[in-house]
Amino acid sequence: MPEDTLPDLVRPIPDQDHFLGAWDARHTLIEYGDFECEHCGHLQPIVQELLRELGDELCFVFRHFPQPSIHPHAQEAAEAAEAAGMQAKFWLMHDRLYQHQTDLSTKEIRRIAEGLPIDLHHFDRDLASGAPARQVAEDVESGEENAVGATPSLFVNGKLHVGSYEFLPLLKALRAGRR
Repeated sequence: MPEDTLPDLVRPIPDQDHFLGAWDARHTLIEYGDFECEHCGHLQPIVQELLRELGDELCFVFRHFPQPSIHPHAQEAAEAAEAAGMQAKFWLMHDRLYQHQTDLSTKEIRRIAEGLPIDLHHFDRDLASGAPARQVAEDVESGEENAVGATPSLFVNGKLHVGSYEFLPLLKALRAGRR
């Protein structure tokens, strides 16, 4: 598909998005991901390598797009990440969930939370409040607005990325455009 026919990102990066790198970076990489998706798990070390390579020139954003019909614990994992995020531990939970993605049962997600430096009482209260579920739903809605149908789906500098999700092709795509 020619680059000029690729869909543009509909929803820009708002304040509530979880991001790594510099907010005002020259390049952006937005992932719509699912914690149980094997391909999303494969992408995580590549994203880390891109962040190391590009430094302050890259802003990486993660948005939830759980697919419960394929991954039965993805919604619960996404909500747990959001609840941890309410204590500024989103990325720590994000990384741990991907490290354990082959077993994200309710029991395992709880065990992961217990291993984080968070207040579990607040974690449970935040989950029960529904705020994490609302944030996940908002991410899913933005994914649907952006024609996301599968995970991972990437937007490179505001354009849907079609092509390899390996390091060199993504680096080339990021460097080819500006935010």
